[in-house]
Amino acid sequence: MDKKYIQLCLELAKKGVGKVSPNPLVGCVIVKNNRIVGQGYHEYFGGPHAEIEALRNAGPKTKGATLYINLEPCCHWGKTPPCTDAIIDAGIKQVVVSMKDPNPLVNGKGIKQLKVKGVKCKVGILEEEAKELNRAYIKFVTKKMPYVILKTAMSLDGKIATRRGESKWITSTEAREYVHSLRSQVDAVLVGINTVLKDNPTLTTHSKGHNPLRIILDPYLSIPRNAEVLDDQAETLLVISETITQSEQNRKKIKILENSGIKILASPEEDGKFDFREIMRQLADMNITSVLIEGGGGTNAYALEAGIVDEIMFFIAPKIIGGKNAPTPVEGEGIKTLSEALRIKDLSIEKIGEDFLLKGKILSA
Repeated sequence: MDKKYIQLCLELAKKGVGKVSPNPLVGCVIVKNNRIVGQGYHEYFGGPHAEIEALRNAGPKTKGATLYINLEPCCHWGKTPPCTDAIIDAGIKQVVVSMKDPNPLVNGKGIKQLKVKGVKCKVGILEEEAKELNRAYIKFVTKKMPYVILKTAMSLDGKIATRRGESKWITSTEAREYVHSLRSQVDAVLVGINTVLKDNPTLTTHSKGHNPLRIILDPYLSIPRNAEVLDDQAETLLVISETITQSEQNRKKIKILENSGIKILASPEEDGKFDFREIMRQLADMNITSVLIEGGGGTNAYALEAGIVDEIMFFIAPKIIGGKNAPTPVEGEGIKTLSEALRIKDLSIEKIGEDFLLKGKILSA
């Protein structure tokens, strides 16, 4: 029965996708006499935690009940009071947890506090599923870096555009809608300036949910003022080279952009290439816990070379484009020997419309 109720916690937790970052996704179920008497989930950042919602939902039925939750209850003050105190005060007799919270402020302390007060605790039910659900949160609190997904769309022969640069549309409507929904699940979407200049994308969810922060790598501030990503549909961050801020002309352009609501982040750069790890650290400082990279072959190559990518999503359309000069999803210098190739684990395949989506994790990440 424990697995059944924890599975329900995981399903409830998913309702907070795109709304609770940088907090984790958490669902909670309270059971008494084999009946669910209360349930809840963390609905939005700064709002009540899942435990509090479930306790309120259960009302006076909490005394002697069992509380199920996919992440260890917090025991410290943050945006809200400690959940362990509320659990103890409610008379909960047992807490069943999927995984300990890796946040150094918690990390076993919540469970210890509950045990000290006589609350029985069981840990490790559907732990792997719980870790997968909160993979972005886990990386963020343990490594101070965002979880990075690299997404690309290509033809069967590995081309992301024709030799003349035409790329709209290689994949199907269903695949594009999938990506629009995916954007609503991350904190930020990142592309290079070449993608903006060639495709002029909006990088929004197209009304599929919350619009993420749009990040444009634009070392020399060459973005045109009428670019779609500079509209007011979502927030936009331009990452520029530190060196160009020394120019009076560039400082004026930066001021105009900032006055129109565009954020500017100056970062180290060499020959037009940014230090991707430094950018990720800067984004983490801004509480960005997850990033979806939707760049071209150059941006993708630099990200993979920097070792910042955790997960890949490759859409493959049943089309053949051809052309030795047609762009591919990962360019750059490439590797010298096959032993250097990045390996993918947990690879899965799914049909989306007429296309296939291959998903997996970078083995070395």
